[in-house]
Amino acid sequence: MILSKERDPRLITIRRGGSLTDEDHHTLALWAADCAGHVLPLFEAVCPGDDRVRTTIEMARAWGRGEIGMREARRQSFAAKAAREVTGAARFAGLSASQAVVVSHVAAHDLGAAAYAIRAAGAAVSDVDALAAMAREREWQRDQLPASVRALVLDDQKIRNHLCWSVFC
Repeated sequence: MILSKERDPRLITIRRGGSLTDEDHHTLALWAADCAGHVLPLFEAVCPGDDRVRTTIEMARAWGRGEIGMREARRQSFAAKAAREVTGAARFAGLSASQAVVVSHVAAHDLGAAAYAIRAAGAAVSDVDALAAMAREREWQRDQLPASVRALVLDDQKIRNHLCWSVFC
């Protein structure tokens, strides 16, 4: 469970009583899709020709760009089923994509996409190299953070790190 019992109003859109602008909500979705896309090769190496995870990431990006609505993005999510069919790094990569697309519905899922991508990176290498691979993935993600949401995401990572397998420390 990557979501807090009490929702952070900074991750709730203004129209729902929070302080998150629609623009920043879309920016979070695009960043989450980038996180998932970065580990997509780990899924595709195990399931060549299976485009469900790639399609899910494309739907997350389309929503982030304002090309489709939230319901369409969620309806087109195939990654969760694909992830259930595999293990290890491929599974985490699929779960990352699944989290990325549901940012359209709940912005706080952005950390789910990031956390699962970090776990995918760690699962893709030997146990000895896992912590270093996870740290590289985490730093890559942070380098991709747009300035408009950077402080919010980094603060949220500190707050919800314990809910996200402690991958953000």
